[in-house]
Amino acid sequence: MKRVWIAAVWIMLSSIAGARAMDVPIVFMTREEDERLPLSFVDPIVEDPGVWGARLAIDDNKTTGSFLGHNYELIEVVLGPEDDAAAAFEDAFSDGSRIFISDMPRADLMTLAEHPDAGEALIFNGRVGDDDLRTQTCFPHVFHTALSRSMRTDALMQFLVWKRWPRLYLVSGTHEDDVAYADALRRSAEKFGAQIVAEDDYEYSPISRRTDSGHAQIQDQIPLATEGGGEYDVLVVADENEIFGEYLPYNTYAARPVAGTHGLTAMSWHRVQEQWGSTQIQRRFEEIAGRFMEERDYGAWLGVRSIGEAVTRLNSVEIAGIREYLRGEDFQLGGFKGVGLSFRTWNQQMRQPVLLVNKRVLVSASPQEGFLHERTPLDSLGYDLPETECQLD
Repeated sequence: MKRVWIAAVWIMLSSIAGARAMDVPIVFMTREEDERLPLSFVDPIVEDPGVWGARLAIDDNKTTGSFLGHNYELIEVVLGPEDDAAAAFEDAFSDGSRIFISDMPRADLMTLAEHPDAGEALIFNGRVGDDDLRTQTCFPHVFHTALSRSMRTDALMQFLVWKRWPRLYLVSGTHEDDVAYADALRRSAEKFGAQIVAEDDYEYSPISRRTDSGHAQIQDQIPLATEGGGEYDVLVVADENEIFGEYLPYNTYAARPVAGTHGLTAMSWHRVQEQWGSTQIQRRFEEIAGRFMEERDYGAWLGVRSIGEAVTRLNSVEIAGIREYLRGEDFQLGGFKGVGLSFRTWNQQMRQPVLLVNKRVLVSASPQEGFLHERTPLDSLGYDLPETECQLD
């Protein structure tokens, strides 16, 4: 035991001796938005989503960085509703920052990615899940730590097929995001051999959720709206805007489980996650943030930690070298999901298991057993290399 301890100290001292002091500024960018009220007072209002994950990751990076002379700094940029994202990027770039964590909507992410100076920077998208940013509109300087929609729906569909519940009734909202999620569900069903036997759009009529008669109206409306499903195993719902999906469980015409954006959901992170050492990070996050970790927090945490891992291994903040390392076979990040996380070279999407959860428990995690792939089972989730126009190799 003494020899092992001496060897560990020698390795650490050798690393320190070869290290050089350097500053590692990381810019976290987000935009002020109206808080989305939960459907129930039981659910808390999430304050400052995203940034707390970045703050925790900076602390994690400093744990190793303090031994190596690497000084990590989180620069928080919060844009107002009318602020120009390009101008904010230019200011940070002019000050010497080259590493950005984007916790902003798609339009702002695209503004950063298309900026003339962005090619000399690295941008980590921890929020936007649009598939076309992984299949058609890809940037060599943008890495995605957020799940794509197709990764979510593939993870869900693998589970439903594994359960032998292949007949699906799709109910979709009419917003643009809902349509995109429904398209992803159709693609995943075809990919894994499930069948969508019926489809309906749901036009939601706003009612007061907290009036005495609100639940009665829902109890009357939902069964009528879902009567056309016929014979099916699972109702899959596409309601990214959380307008009607929460009301589907226990109110459908047929007694069937609900999955998709509500019911059984596919997520990168959730407060019910306790396996693979997750309790440790959950508790540390709750201590500093005063709330549970959300997906946007996890996406930002992954981005900052990826940079910390690269800088530690390379002993450098040179952007081209970091990008090459992140895309290489030697990079693996511990993300509290049981396997090392890495980036796909063709679109720079982070490979990661996807949690299947309800509000109380972790039900499963995909990829499911038996869904194999020539590289890694993780690549069975989302668009594969032959399916994308992006070639960032």
